[in-house]
Amino acid sequence: MPKLPTLSGLELVKIFAQIGYQSDHQTGSHIILRQISSPHRRLTIPLHKELSKGTLRAIIRQSGLTREEFLILLNN
Repeated sequence: MPKLPTLSGLELVKIFAQIGYQSDHQTGSHIILRQISSPHRRLTIPLHKELSKGTLRAIIRQSGLTREEFLILLNN
């Protein structure tokens, strides 16, 4: 299984925008994304230069994507 790449918070926001998430609001250094269509999930993305692997895995899991689906989305 390929490793997850090192991503910044802004890069992750752009990736989730491709699948229907949009910025809801920002609180400090965290941006909250909301899914446009049902089930209207909310994701909190820290706007750090580099996200830790555990944080990235947790955000992927909260988005409802599998690790493989996320890597495919990342490569598009």
